[in-house]
Amino acid sequence: MLTLKLRACILGLLCTLLAHNIVAAIGFPNITAELGPRLSSGARIILPNNTDFKRATYRWSAFAKPRPTIVVEVATEQDVAETVKYANEQEIPFLAQSGSHGAMITLANLHFGIEIWLHKLDWTIISEDGDTATIGGGILAGNLIEALWKKGKYAVTGSCECTSYLGPLLGIGHSILQGKYGYAGDQVVSLHLVTADGELLDVTASDPDPDLFWALRGAGHNFGIVTSITAKIYDVPDQGLWAHEDYTFGRANIEDVFATWNRLLPNQPPTVVLIGFMLRNASVDAVNPVIQLSVLQENVSRVDPVYTDAFRNINPISVPSGSGTYKDVARWIRFDFSNPTYCTAKNVSALHFPVGLPSWNTTTQRMVYDAFTNLTAGNSPFRASEFMLEGFPLQGVKAIPTSSTAYPHREDNVIGYPLIFYRANTSLDHTAIEAGEAIRRMLIEGSGKAELHSYVNYALGDEPPESIYGYEYWRLSKLKELKKKYDPERRFSHYAPIPI
Repeated sequence: MLTLKLRACILGLLCTLLAHNIVAAIGFPNITAELGPRLSSGARIILPNNTDFKRATYRWSAFAKPRPTIVVEVATEQDVAETVKYANEQEIPFLAQSGSHGAMITLANLHFGIEIWLHKLDWTIISEDGDTATIGGGILAGNLIEALWKKGKYAVTGSCECTSYLGPLLGIGHSILQGKYGYAGDQVVSLHLVTADGELLDVTASDPDPDLFWALRGAGHNFGIVTSITAKIYDVPDQGLWAHEDYTFGRANIEDVFATWNRLLPNQPPTVVLIGFMLRNASVDAVNPVIQLSVLQENVSRVDPVYTDAFRNINPISVPSGSGTYKDVARWIRFDFSNPTYCTAKNVSALHFPVGLPSWNTTTQRMVYDAFTNLTAGNSPFRASEFMLEGFPLQGVKAIPTSSTAYPHREDNVIGYPLIFYRANTSLDHTAIEAGEAIRRMLIEGSGKAELHSYVNYALGDEPPESIYGYEYWRLSKLKELKKKYDPERRFSHYAPIPI
């Protein structure tokens, strides 16, 4: 199965090279003359010979990336609708892009077509009562945080500044604020959606179809292009005060780290976040990987010792700490705009293999550590890889019925996954997939459950659909019927597509 997928990626690359030559020769059936007059004055059609084409089609991960042959840089929501209508008329595939961080194997299926570049749809308009904001579909999380911060507000967003706000939200959107408010998708009041036939549709919990509203929060990539959204926002408390304490642990501490984390899980309050990375840091240990773990807490200038003493007692190599504001959190956990791994990487492949878990199996985590050590040893091309450890609070998440959205995995308490990094090289893809899948199997077996829970925003794309959309029969059945109704031609089929 993997071999076939890799062949598809290679075939896609060859088709793209051919398609670029066709564009140069025939002008991509007169798109500038035909579509141009239908667009707003702020929109642009960017051809491959334009110097902006490379920037417009940049992807954070080079693995299985889409390869459009034309970019339509939209400036209004109507521009999106017109572009979709034009693509349908010409029978051309299309894909919307904003933050460019989607890294799923099915994206490679777009090897000829139109990229709809949403980055100009970046507005933030706060309601008169201050309880909601209408947000453009192309805004990045960091820019939204900044816009709301200026008004003393914040929203449930992803932690990484350079990812889009809406892309993760359509998969439900995990957040450091989810303990207080629920997931990002739980904040949605309404969505402005361009459908598969190019119509603009306002979608709320009651109109025109409650089931569509349900589906857009957890499986939203399948049903249209969200051009704007109205979502709940909140007053920033205590001038946005946050504190952090960070630990570096070596090889000897693996079991103790995860056992300690497990003991904190039942009593983790909605304002405390645990997030960590298993990685190589030669300045600390030239031979073995280390674990870098952060405990973050809102509304305090120092993290409460109730949550830090247990980690201090297992002899970390270092224990830096500090305080700042909510705006500093992304930098503390390496997700800020300037981070070279998560925001400014170029020509790097990044493969995710996520597993949602009830808790950490300490024996399994030792096995994972050893496998990760071997994978990244010496001059391995995968030496820059990391293993992500996510323990966001869950009170706000579990207060919302699991059946209320298309996201099925609210019972998971932590997420762990290898993130295999390497300089883009198709000859390494198969090895990277095998290594990531092997570690993922360890996590599943250690969980004591047969089911893989794969968060759609982190998924590789080769997982069974049940692992992403839920094992309860009614979930996929409902999604399939909605897909047939709203996208029967499968125009939205490049990101975690629902099978019909």
